[in-house]
This record gives sequence, structure tokens and C-alpha cells, in this order.
Amino acid sequence: MDVLDIARWQFGITTVYHFLMVPLTIGLGILVAVMHTMWVRTDKPEWLRMTRFWGRVYLINFVLGVATGLVQEFQFGLAWSEYSRFVGDVFGSLLALEALLAFFLESTFLGLWIFGWGRIPKKVHLATLWAAVIGSIVSAYFIIAANSWMQHPVGVVTDDATGRPVQVDFFAVLTNNTALAAFSHTIVAALMVAGAALVGIGLWHLRKGALAGAPTTDPDHHVWRRSVRLGGWVSVAAFLLTAVTGDYQAKLMYEQQPLKMSSAEALCTTEAPAPFSVFAFGKLGSNECDDVHSWTVPYLLSYLAHGDFSTAVPGVNELQEEYSAAYGATYPDDPSFGDKAGEPIDYTPLLAVTYWNFRLMIGMGMLSAAVGGYALWSTRRGRVPTNPIAVYGSVLAIGAPFVANAAGWIFTEMGRQPFVVYPNPDVPREDQVYFFTAQAVSPGVTATEVWTSLIGLTLVYGALAVVELWLLTRFVRRGVTTSDGAPTPGHTPEGSPDDDVSGGADVTPGSASTRRESDDDVLSFAY
Repeated sequence: MDVLDIARWQFGITTVYHFLMVPLTIGLGILVAVMHTMWVRTDKPEWLRMTRFWGRVYLINFVLGVATGLVQEFQFGLAWSEYSRFVGDVFGSLLALEALLAFFLESTFLGLWIFGWGRIPKKVHLATLWAAVIGSIVSAYFIIAANSWMQHPVGVVTDDATGRPVQVDFFAVLTNNTALAAFSHTIVAALMVAGAALVGIGLWHLRKGALAGAPTTDPDHHVWRRSVRLGGWVSVAAFLLTAVTGDYQAKLMYEQQPLKMSSAEALCTTEAPAPFSVFAFGKLGSNECDDVHSWTVPYLLSYLAHGDFSTAVPGVNELQEEYSAAYGATYPDDPSFGDKAGEPIDYTPLLAVTYWNFRLMIGMGMLSAAVGGYALWSTRRGRVPTNPIAVYGSVLAIGAPFVANAAGWIFTEMGRQPFVVYPNPDVPREDQVYFFTAQAVSPGVTATEVWTSLIGLTLVYGALAVVELWLLTRFVRRGVTTSDGAPTPGHTPEGSPDDDVSGGADVTPGSASTRRESDDDVLSFAY
């Protein structure tokens, strides 16, 4: 393996791993903010207990997400310095805003929320959580805007002296239609992840309580039932929204990156009307499209691509010839291309990767929605599901939207190869900005150096995965503890010793005893 292949493996592994944390942080953050809002509005204890429990899950995941995300930007300089030089004029502003504005907003207000229980007014405390959640969403938008510029570069001109893009319209970069489509799809997909977590964990605890003989009047029962119902509705609604946003994104991809979408359907030759492939078999792994055969649904691909049942959809073979004519049949014979210099260019992405990841994304999303629907049906009118296959299946299905998110990003990123910055077909050929992946890797690194960092990062990330799974499993199995009632100004914290027996201590509002218990509870929540 050469440096390019190893560097791509490294970035792929670390990115997919980090993105396992991101959707849960975004989706669960929104739902925890909704729970906290419902507690402030209704003052019902179950909403408070839900906020405290799911808030801790959110915080554990947030910390691990930050730890793994820091490595991403370092790779731009270490393994992909030529890429960083090329995109720097565009990415500099986006990444600066993500770090200085969005991330600081998120982390500052999240700290206020963590340590603000019982110390600041309830509504102000709620506002700090919403500010943190909004910060994470804005942070995601800047990152997606940067990635979308790589998929569809806008708002730039090429510097004749350096050949690099120079940003001339920052607003065009922010309002890139590719970014708007990807962002909306990502946010609703994140809600699917959070909904699946609420359903799986909530059903497990409901069944555990029912088998233990806990009455339906038990406070914990209300927590888990509300969690399951909320997660079920979110899962179903989010899937419908992912279908809508995904359909729009796919139509946009057919305009901007037709070879990616034709590869996702293993459509070898141009057809009008074009059929949708249900299952492909043959030599997908060899990337020889003519050796691939499919079971298809007539007319459907034309509708998915263009909104009608008759328009032609270009095939992989014809598009390969078009790209070769436009951008060259071989890589330039230049040292910056390393071992690829002078080699033929295969513009067709790996068919097996694009085809199966596209279907894995859709299939896992459908599975998650089905589990959400089952949760709503099985808990209707106060019922408690106890079937072990269904309940434990729902727990395992927590992973379905994670897989769907990862498969979607693998499809999106690998589907634009061999470009790291894809040419924008909306501008004349002579004005297009594009950059091959082969010329993006750092010229000064060796295969041994990248292998070393790949192995080291993979081991560290593996250790972090063990830590997160251990923390989450330990905390989830413990359930809602008696001390999860947050202290409020002028009240003894729920579940504290003074809540039952004062023992002669001064527990009047504002007393030292009350402040001490409040401090202890805040630190317990934080840790």
C-alpha cells in the first residue's frame, strides 16, 4: 500500500468513528432540551428525571465526541497538507467560525447547564441548554458547509498564479444548495439515532420493571414509558423526514455528481426510462459494470432522479467516457501525483461500496422506523411489552441508525472519488475548480509514518470505544437513581438525606445544609 491508500484508510477510520458520536450528540441534545423545557413548563417530576438521566447519557457521548473530533483537523496538516493548501482560503473561515463561534458557544453554555442546577433561575438554566444545543447544530452546519463545498465548489475563482481557488463570495459558500440539503438530512438522521436510543433503553427498563413486579404507578415507570413514547414518535417522524430530505439530496446529486448516483444503482448504460435496482449480483467488486446484473423496478429510477417516469438517466460507461474527455484519461505526469502520475484514471467509484452502502443506509433507516412503530404499538393504552425477542431486538436496533449514518457518509465521500474536490458542472469547463485525491496527500510523509499513526490512532480510538461503552452500559443499567432530582433554589434536593429525616439539621431555604446538598448533587450530576 502506498502513502495515499494508507492516509485514506486513516482518515476514513477516524472520521467514521467520530461520526458515530456526532448524531447522538446532536439528536439527544435536542431531545434533552425538549425534556427540560417540558419540566420547566409542567413541573412534572418525570420530565425532570428524564432530563437528568438522558442528560448524563448526552454528556458522556459529548465528551468522547470532542476527544475523537480533535484528531480530524490535525490530519489536514499531517497527512493532507497539499489538500489543505488548496482548500485553505475557503476552509479557513468556515473552520474558524466552527471553533471560535459555534464550539465555544456550545462548550461554554453546556458548562453553565452542568453546574447550574439549583444555582441559577430555572428558565435561565433551561436557556443555557438550548444555547449549547443550538451551538452544536451551528457547529455541524459549518462543517457540513465545508464538506459540501468539496462536493459542489461555489463562491470562488481560480488564482492564475497558484491555480488555487480564492473565495470571493462567503455567503454563496454558506448558502450552497448542497450544504442546505446535506444539513437538513443530517439533522433528521441524528434525531433517528436519539429516538432509537430512547426506544431501546426505555423498553428494556420497562420490561425489567414489569418482571420485577413494579406497579405502573412507580415513578420510574413513568420515566421509561414517556421515553419510549417520545423515542417512538421521533423515530417514525424522523424517518419520514429523512426520506423527504434524502429524495431532494439524491435529485441534487444526479445534477451535480451523476456518476456517483448511477454507480449507486449499478446502471451501466443510459436508459430512458431508467429502472431502479432492487438487488444487484455479478462482479460489483471488480468495478466492471458490464458484468453486473440487477433485479429492477421499471421507471422508478427516472422518477427518483428527475421527478418523472420517462427522463433518461446516464449510465456509468457513458459518464466514464465523458469524464475522461473533460478531465483527462490519465493523471498528469507530475511528481505531485506520486505513484499515480501518468496512470489511467478510473472515474467510476467502487461499485460495491456505493451500491451496497446506499442500500444499507436506507435499510437500516427503515428498520429503525419499524422498531419505533413497534414501540408505539406495544405501549399503547398503558401496555408494557415483555416479549424478550422484541425487547432485546429493540435494544440491538439502537445500532441501526448509527449504521445508516455511517453508511450514508461512506457513500457520500467514496462516491466522489477520484476527486477530493469535485468539479461544479454548473459553471463552464474552463472555470471549474477541482482537485484529485491523488495530489492531495502530504508529499513529505512516508508509508511507515502514516502506518504508525494509523495503528496508533486506531488503538487509541478502540480504547476510547471500550471506555464509552463501559460508561454508557454501567450508567444505563443503573437506571434513574433516587438522587436524580435536581436541586431547585430554596428546596432540599430530592432523594437527599435531609429529604426524609432532617436529623436536627437546618434545612430552611438558603441554609448551609441546603447549599451543601445542592453542591453535592450538582457535582454528582457533573461527574
